[in-house]
Amino acid sequence: MSNETTPKPVVREYLEALLIAVIFATFARTFVFQAFKIPSGSMEENLLIGDHILVNKFIYGPRPSALERALLPFRDVRRGDVVVFRWPVDPSRDFIKRAVGLPGDVVKLVDKHLYVNGKLVGDESYTYHSDPVTYPRGPAQGPGHSRDNFGPVRVPPDSYFCLGDNRDNSHDSRFWGVVPASHLKGRAFVVYWSFEEDPSDATDGPGWRGRLRQIAQVALHFFSHTRWERTFRIVR
Repeated sequence: MSNETTPKPVVREYLEALLIAVIFATFARTFVFQAFKIPSGSMEENLLIGDHILVNKFIYGPRPSALERALLPFRDVRRGDVVVFRWPVDPSRDFIKRAVGLPGDVVKLVDKHLYVNGKLVGDESYTYHSDPVTYPRGPAQGPGHSRDNFGPVRVPPDSYFCLGDNRDNSHDSRFWGVVPASHLKGRAFVVYWSFEEDPSDATDGPGWRGRLRQIAQVALHFFSHTRWERTFRIVR
């Protein structure tokens, strides 16, 4: 009796390798990393429109035991983390902002200056003000009151107060409230590619025609519109 095994057909080997790759990619996207594109200027000038980033989905994962806490790279959200989350108003949409208020923190803005627990936050390294106007305090000032003067409010348990770095042009917790911990998707950690889009691309719409036009724009202008200096830039 021969002990030799029959070699697998080449097609079967390729199919098995492809299946393993798909399973690994699906697992990684679901539990570890996810790509995300910056769609607006709310995080300028830290993150620009057209930046493509990777989000660490593993870092804020559940921690059911002390052993896992010791061995695995889990941690709680820290003040200043740039986080991606499901928008509380419409969970089908993802937002990216900076977590400035943790559970129990008291947050307020006075003439565009951020205070947490009564202390002025030194956020000059990442905060950007595109509008020199400061709206005064007052109950009848409209949206400017919330933008430049807000609070104080206490962040509820299991929630986070999030602001855009572009404080004058960001739709954030000042307007729609805190982010529940259950809506967090992960922490942004690196820009892997940045592409400067033409202004007209923003009007293409979400349909397949707009998508095809975006693909064509990237193919035609990949080298000239790629912001090479932002490649592998760490998000801080």
